[in-house]
Amino acid sequence: MSPQPPKPAARPDKVSLWRYMQLFRRDILSAQPAKLYRAWMAEFRTPFFRSYLANDPALVKTVLKDRPDDFPKSDRIGAGLRPLLGRSVFLTNGETWKRQRRIIDPAFEGGRLRDTYGAMYAAGEAAVSRLATRTGALDIEPETSHAAADVIFRTLFSIPIEDQTASAVFERFRDHQRSQPILNLGAFVRGPAWMPRFFSRATKTTARDIRALIEQLTEARMRQITAGQAPDDLATKIMTTADPVSGRTFTTEEMVDQVAIFFLAGHETSASALAWALYLIALSPEWQDKIADEAQALTPDFSSMSKLRSARDVFREALRLYPPVPMMVRETVQPECFRARDVSKGSQIVLSPWHLHRHGRLWDNPDAFDPGRWATENGKACQRDAYIPFSSGPRVCPGAGFAMVEGPLLLAMLLRRFRFEVTEREPVPVAHLTVRARDGIWLKVSERA
Repeated sequence: MSPQPPKPAARPDKVSLWRYMQLFRRDILSAQPAKLYRAWMAEFRTPFFRSYLANDPALVKTVLKDRPDDFPKSDRIGAGLRPLLGRSVFLTNGETWKRQRRIIDPAFEGGRLRDTYGAMYAAGEAAVSRLATRTGALDIEPETSHAAADVIFRTLFSIPIEDQTASAVFERFRDHQRSQPILNLGAFVRGPAWMPRFFSRATKTTARDIRALIEQLTEARMRQITAGQAPDDLATKIMTTADPVSGRTFTTEEMVDQVAIFFLAGHETSASALAWALYLIALSPEWQDKIADEAQALTPDFSSMSKLRSARDVFREALRLYPPVPMMVRETVQPECFRARDVSKGSQIVLSPWHLHRHGRLWDNPDAFDPGRWATENGKACQRDAYIPFSSGPRVCPGAGFAMVEGPLLLAMLLRRFRFEVTEREPVPVAHLTVRARDGIWLKVSERA
């Protein structure tokens, strides 16, 4: 039996609003009470709004799948991300969001995944080569961040992370993460767009720098497209796709917004999931060996991905235990009645993959690392009704399929070459932009015999 993976300590059931804000700013996971792991719904009141956490699978389905237009994304969390993400598809609602998705979705269709596989494989080889020079005890999170960023630049702009502009974006993004808390004034006080949000100077500076670098890449690609010399990658596909309804393509500013969220979602979330997956298999040598054995059949041919069954199950389990985006917030546009409770217009509906994936009344042994659960009846039922690492319904992450190729592929390529063991430093999960470890994920890395 593998040791139980780490889980943040919960706060007391009752705390003051001021104390809750302090805890939330520090880490949204440990700011929540333990009862949320068994509750179907919970209400949280502030002087500014009411918030309802929905763990009932029927409620989650209503919000995400059955009536998504009645529960648009709330700007309370989005307000803190706007300096970097602008009006990207991650933050918009209504017709703007629908137009953006009509342009973006074709780039991530199934056939396009096959086209991006070669770039992913090359990024994996580069990651293996880098790690070969750094064996011993090390924090694995910077390594997975580097690998995931390399995948994004190779698949989006056909350039490796070593490219000067790509490297600069990567470095400034790391600076931005350190300066940007998930909680901003806009999370508690609704106001007009011009209302000051009190972003730190570092947040505003790093966001501006990142967007300027992305704009350079976007303008250079537009010149290549105009000259008929652009590579057939994700950026070219998105920039040349016209909305079938309006006939419009993205402007440069709109494309900068989208690239910013591709980098945040495609790099940061993938890096988080891969780092936790490596930690989990370090706890479970038997699963590590299964993946290493499967990985011997892996080749640069996309068809070899079908061999990675254990890698997919482990990566899926890592996404369950440590979902990169731990909470999503929607807003009611009209009065509702949830579980015989009146919910007023303008209330916040919190959907928490973190709590839903560990819910004690849904999952068997919810806090355990058990990749074999996906073959059980309980695992299959929960995957259908209580598993939303990429959200669900019309607003499901367009890169979900991309991530489920990238994650198992990188995991298998690393395990084919290296063995990972835990150290005495147990990671402590915390959530800011994504679920990371407070002081890193330290593992002992050695070459396989």
